[in-house]
Amino acid sequence: MLYHILYPLHNFWSGFNVFRYITFRAIYAALTALFIAFYLGPKVIAWLKDLQIGQVVREDGPQSHQVKTGTPTMGGVLIIFSVTVATLLWADLTEIYVWLVLAVVLGFGAIGFVDDYRKLVKGNSTGLSARQKLAAQFIIASVFATIVYLLPGYSTTLTVPFFKRLLPDFGLLYIPFMAIVVVGTSNAVNLTDGLDGLATGPSLVAFAVYMIFSYVAGHRLLAEYLQIQYVVGVGETAIFCGAMIGAALGFLWFNTYPAAIFMGDVGSLALGAGLGAVAAVTKQEILLFLVGGIFVLETLSVIIQVASFKLTGKRVFRMAPLHHHFELKGWAEPKVIVRFWIIALILALFALSTLKLR
Repeated sequence: MLYHILYPLHNFWSGFNVFRYITFRAIYAALTALFIAFYLGPKVIAWLKDLQIGQVVREDGPQSHQVKTGTPTMGGVLIIFSVTVATLLWADLTEIYVWLVLAVVLGFGAIGFVDDYRKLVKGNSTGLSARQKLAAQFIIASVFATIVYLLPGYSTTLTVPFFKRLLPDFGLLYIPFMAIVVVGTSNAVNLTDGLDGLATGPSLVAFAVYMIFSYVAGHRLLAEYLQIQYVVGVGETAIFCGAMIGAALGFLWFNTYPAAIFMGDVGSLALGAGLGAVAAVTKQEILLFLVGGIFVLETLSVIIQVASFKLTGKRVFRMAPLHHHFELKGWAEPKVIVRFWIIALILALFALSTLKLR
């Protein structure tokens, strides 16, 4: 909105020309989302407390988590609101990719909201059934993938990190592939959201990486120089990524140990879906396995645990997802969180190295 109002004024004063640059607007989208989250955070916490919307802790989880019972949850609405306002203020709203990633975030956020609402109304931790959630997620993700597929000039070739000439063409199969990426990432972040700030930290790191890839993929000269796929208009999603970074930082201020608020499914599903959507439109889906390595490990730990117990009757981990395993080994919650953050940063650096290592 500000781009459309202020940039045309550069014809009268050259200073307004700064609104032309994605880098400038991405920075200020981050700051805008951050300040919105800072300002509204205490008000949202107080509002949720007044409504008695508190966390319901799993009975089969670590006993140390019982103290979290009653902590305000559904704080993801703060992230979604901050991101939406900041993106609409600073992005070029004529670019469809901005609207698509926002729609995915809002859609998955709505699913998470319904899930959280049912949990709180029923007073337990079940919420929507797995089948209901997956069905709704795949509907939204499939609509998103189909629209992206139909966009003029959008390539169905897959980018494989470290291999500049390996570009398999999925054709029509790119639609279900993109849908799986979005749904899978959403649920992976959701599984990771089990400790104070654990999902928030790696998420903002991942969005920082994809902010860079969004900018590069949308810049013809840089894309050609770095030999990655150029996608017309996708650079504007860097504004969205910047807003996500700011919103996540602002939320983390209140979500860090000991958390004053939890994001709930409304936040974790939206964060993951937004990350998957950006990965899809920037043609960097496979890179998610590296950028979101923490989310991958958490998901794999659940899959391995379930498969092992069903096949052998034995558990590989003391508890899944993986962060609970380390808790039960005696690691303090802050130690688990910070070490997972460190791993996320290391993986992010490796991911960025793929820009040159091809």
